[in-house]
Amino acid sequence: MPNLRHLDSGMFLLMAGPCVVENETMLRQVAETACRITERLRIPYIFKASYRKANRSRIDSFSGIGDLEALRMLGAIRKEFGVPVVTDIHNPEEAAMAAEYVDVLQIPAFLCRQTDLLVAAAKTGKAVNIKKGQFLSPEAMAFAAGKVRDAGNPNILLTDRGTMFGYHDLIVDMRSIPSMQTLGYPVVMDITHSLQQPNQGSGVTGGQPAMIETIGRASIAAGADGIFIETHPDPSVAKSDGANMLALERLEGLLERLCRIRTTINEL
Repeated sequence: MPNLRHLDSGMFLLMAGPCVVENETMLRQVAETACRITERLRIPYIFKASYRKANRSRIDSFSGIGDLEALRMLGAIRKEFGVPVVTDIHNPEEAAMAAEYVDVLQIPAFLCRQTDLLVAAAKTGKAVNIKKGQFLSPEAMAFAAGKVRDAGNPNILLTDRGTMFGYHDLIVDMRSIPSMQTLGYPVVMDITHSLQQPNQGSGVTGGQPAMIETIGRASIAAGADGIFIETHPDPSVAKSDGANMLALERLEGLLERLCRIRTTINEL
């Protein structure tokens, strides 16, 4: 993958950034902070932001600033900071469009069984990050990954983001990490979305950001190949998923502690 540095460091892969493109200033602030930290800690880093949020509870929820405008901003981050970029796609027609600006196409969890979407992403030649549906077993991800592989693209990552527990909560089963690793692909744990509390009566998803470090520590200890974090300078004003995002000022300390756990695991 172009510009993915520090692959020889023994550290976990990090995908991190804001939930959605809000404006250029915020994107650059997050990218600058994350690049500085990951360069110092020698963490392989992919910048993350959705150019559009297609899956929202309410029709009046923020969905984006415009597809091409947001994608161009992501392309500018990619060029200015020299890092790979990942973004979500939602239908097959978006795959080729987004692939012009980013290095990794992400399949949202709710869409991980959509054959046409998976095949379209595969055919761009970009790496494909498939999020495990909240309704699927880890073993069932073999079929989602198989669709991408059989379309001629072996560059696949699998990301867990928790499993539905009743109507308003998610749980994280650490057994999913080694289970999905047996499929032969790197496994990433989404340590912010897995703390969502969806389907609230207000139509705005809740969350438990105080537990982000708990899930992160457990994921690294369980052998995850990478972690996924949504982070924002001020989650209280974020236009999407603010209830479960990590405040940007907390990112450095968290990553320092997770690196120490990874170093210990590598020595076992």
